[in-house]
Amino acid sequence: MLSHKVIDHCQEQGWWHEDVPAAYEEALRKLGIDLQSDFAQFYLHAEDGPTFYSRHQELYQICWFMENTVYMEDMDVAQLTLGLPEAYIPLDSFEGEGGFFYNRQTGEVVLVELGESIERFLNGESEPQWADFNAFLEWYFVLEEETVQ
Repeated sequence: MLSHKVIDHCQEQGWWHEDVPAAYEEALRKLGIDLQSDFAQFYLHAEDGPTFYSRHQELYQICWFMENTVYMEDMDVAQLTLGLPEAYIPLDSFEGEGGFFYNRQTGEVVLVELGESIERFLNGESEPQWADFNAFLEWYFVLEEETVQ
């Protein structure tokens, strides 16, 4: 379930839409996404064009990309090139040094960076940075409480 922080933020930005396009539901089904998950609820209701922008990085509007690009092919290439398990789907273009990936089976989100970081992740030596998609969104949109040490 999406937190009120995420929903409120999207509403304040004018991104939240109650009407759910049938094509978007079908796009998520093709990806094997549970339509009741926080991932699906976000992508079925939030849209600001093809991407969202925060923390100096773009995040795909996955449903838009499924409808308007060769996202499935790009996903396959990313998985094969990086050696990621099939459960992981890209949330961005993986330009630069790394990218975000969502685990369709567990709901976790991982930041995969080229080099040693990806090796440690693939070897099971590191954990995903976000336990669920909602926690990732709160971090991405800077909605979480920043801790000062």
